[in-house]
Amino acid sequence: MPPPYVLHVERDLGDEAERDSERDLGDEAERDSERDSERDLGDEAERDSGSKVATLWLDRADARNALGRAFFGELPVVMAELSADRDVRAVVIAARGRDFSVGLDLKELGASFALGAGVDVEGDGDAQGLAAPASHAARTAAARRSILEMQAAIGSVAACPKPVIAAVHGYCIGGGMDLVTACDVRLASADAVFSVRETRMAMVADLGTLQRLPRIVGGGHAAELALTGRDVGAGRAREIGLVSEVYAGREELLAAARSTAREIAALSPLAVQGTKAVLSANDGRTVAQGLEYVATWNAGMLASEDLAEAVRAFMEKRPPRFAGS
Repeated sequence: MPPPYVLHVERDLGDEAERDSERDLGDEAERDSERDSERDLGDEAERDSGSKVATLWLDRADARNALGRAFFGELPVVMAELSADRDVRAVVIAARGRDFSVGLDLKELGASFALGAGVDVEGDGDAQGLAAPASHAARTAAARRSILEMQAAIGSVAACPKPVIAAVHGYCIGGGMDLVTACDVRLASADAVFSVRETRMAMVADLGTLQRLPRIVGGGHAAELALTGRDVGAGRAREIGLVSEVYAGREELLAAARSTAREIAALSPLAVQGTKAVLSANDGRTVAQGLEYVATWNAGMLASEDLAEAVRAFMEKRPPRFAGS
């Protein structure tokens, strides 16, 4: 059984020397002065409290960041925490190791899939001691519950009120695509490879890619990717709009993702989160309905201290200091 993801929270202590002494990022070469604090989800969420940016790390490099039960259990917990944390205004999702994610951990979850289908499973690890539900109806209900739980985990990223930026390097396959399509912005390094791989595994993608990808790249490109299951390089991903920018290497990618997140975090969180909410609310609405929605939103949100601060800063010719009030 692969090791579980471990949630670990370290908050900014206010003094750089204390922060340095408290950090444990696992690899000394990866420490730098921008890392103010860290959470470890196995995924780790690393806090840059000075800029109000958190970085959520996929950290199962030994398994190429395959997504197992622990990941799906802890992801919504961490996203809920980041969503509620007023000190976090933007989130970056990145990965340790050679790949962003090779998708679902079939070594771990394959037994569950087989049991849901009523197939006898023999062997060690997760399969040992498991028995298929007695009836077809019970098996179907169990499989549906499992799928819905994993959908909700991925959905917690899309539901986060703060902007979420995916920094993708290496392979991003299957469940990895579900994760990045739930993000608001996607950036990639030149070595990134994307694949909606499920058809090649005799499956239908069911964790959000088929629903979210057409809105990102358009129906035609989404159908081509999903039906063929083929690999798509970073250059092609940018051509079709799957990613916004491509960077030469992983260091440049992470720096760009964090820079974009800091740029967003420096703005009014009321305006940023309102913009994300209005963009999300456009789904299923006509243009007229969307305009009515944003009119109602702004009628309630324009009278903010942040707006007054923006005006004051403009008049005083200084950068604004937004408090989110």
